[in-house]
Amino acid sequence: MKFYNVKKKASVTIKDSECTKVVYRKETSKGVQERYAARAVDKDGMKLTKFLSKADFDALKCKEVKA
Repeated sequence: MKFYNVKKKASVTIKDSECTKVVYRKETSKGVQERYAARAVDKDGMKLTKFLSKADFDALKCKEVKA
């Protein structure tokens, strides 16, 4: 999976086995908003986050963790 590293200003590729899936939930006046993301850590120790669509999130074969 490709992530964008802001510090390096370049795209980096992380193996799917090294990623985790996260669902961010936020209560709004209209109900609960859900945002889907993949998270990983670069070789330099930089934390990376990539927001995904629901379909891409479901297709991703990573371990899911709590936000």
